[in-house]
Amino acid sequence: MNPEFQSISRREMLTRSGMGMGMLALAHLSSAEDSKDNPEKILHKKTHHKASAKQVVHLFMNGGPSHVDTFDPKPILNKYNGKPLPNPTLPTERKTAGAFGSPFKFKKYGECGTEVSELFQKFAEHMDDVCVIRSMHSDIPNHEPSLLLMNCGDNTQPRPSFGSWVNYGLGSINENLPGFVVLCPNGFPVIGPKNWRSAFLPGSFQGTHIDSSKKEVSQLIENISNPQNPTRQRKQLDLLKRINSRHLEKRIQDPQLEARIQSYELAYRMQFEASDVFDLSKEPKHIHEMYGDGLQGRQLLITRRLLERGVRFIQVWHSGGQEWDNHSNLVKTIKGLCNQWDQPMAAFMTDLKQRGLLDSTLLLWGGEFGRTPVAELPTMDGRDHNHYGFSMWMAGGGVKGGHVHGATDECGFAAAENKVHVHDLHATMLHLLGLDHEKLTYRYAGRDFRLTDVHGRVVKDIIA
Repeated sequence: MNPEFQSISRREMLTRSGMGMGMLALAHLSSAEDSKDNPEKILHKKTHHKASAKQVVHLFMNGGPSHVDTFDPKPILNKYNGKPLPNPTLPTERKTAGAFGSPFKFKKYGECGTEVSELFQKFAEHMDDVCVIRSMHSDIPNHEPSLLLMNCGDNTQPRPSFGSWVNYGLGSINENLPGFVVLCPNGFPVIGPKNWRSAFLPGSFQGTHIDSSKKEVSQLIENISNPQNPTRQRKQLDLLKRINSRHLEKRIQDPQLEARIQSYELAYRMQFEASDVFDLSKEPKHIHEMYGDGLQGRQLLITRRLLERGVRFIQVWHSGGQEWDNHSNLVKTIKGLCNQWDQPMAAFMTDLKQRGLLDSTLLLWGGEFGRTPVAELPTMDGRDHNHYGFSMWMAGGGVKGGHVHGATDECGFAAAENKVHVHDLHATMLHLLGLDHEKLTYRYAGRDFRLTDVHGRVVKDIIA
């Protein structure tokens, strides 16, 4: 057979033709000398404009926390408790009835006077550094599409996650640790790893999941230790790399194979640094006491250590499942959930400030949507999903502290003033990281994709 006319499989033919310019670009990047060792090096670019933040921490309260019980006081709900609201209610996913007044008291905190529920009275002492967005809204009142929208910018299609986009745009800070770490204890949330996938971006930008309920480093990260000496292990890895590279050359830089090669290299480098970063015994007693001995305190202490070592994007989930999905028994449940976070979040803010990390770290807290101000039938002691209006808060990294942006209507059902869609949130966070959301694109299948698709605007009012 003429070597110039080798037969190829249909899969390879589709890879060569269907990937379009995106595959050509990847092939070009992979051919560069540096990318053979680390594709993140060649993708490390200058920012589009001066950045206020360089790292991100996303505290994800999966299930959807109630804004009218935490950061958006609505006294009218207590006035009409158990009765129909004065304004027409919006359609809900499940059957709901009259108003459900919050049993929790709100109080003004800090010089800014932002009102916060007693559920977060320790964290509320930091409100002068926090911007509460009370006018968030999204598209659909279901967990799966709302999680995809919040994490990946699209509620139906397989798209790269926010953390993957940030690492693609900015590159890695510490080559010995993943650029995108996902702390999620006790299993996966709804739709699992889809929340932190890299999709059509190179696989090296996908989130690395850590089950942070484990305490031993060997349990947190499988096979983190190697019984062989480093020299012998390095020789084995070099041999494996040469064999894989030869295999890769015949497959026109297959991105999945390239990602697999890089995963071996990263795993090798992690053996020398990950053991240290997850070893909380090295923290002094007063730090442990400040964070508390609960799971969320341990997660945030790990997060601070990851930030210190240059991990670009850290997502901290409450747990597997949907703990904040309070359709019933809300009063008891949400009190326990907030109690798990109140002291650790306050400690985290204090710790970041005293170490000089808050100014360069962008913090985001919230869920995939909020809860209704009306009670859900038949028990009348829970709240249904609410995508029309909910609250999130941001801090650090160029955010305007001591500020409240936007508002829901008088009952807390829908965003009414200075609305902020999830696309706007993403555009604003990218802006604070020095990235223009309209310019941060990746060509795939003949189209330039971006996190915000064809939507999004930078909310300048929340920028300091």
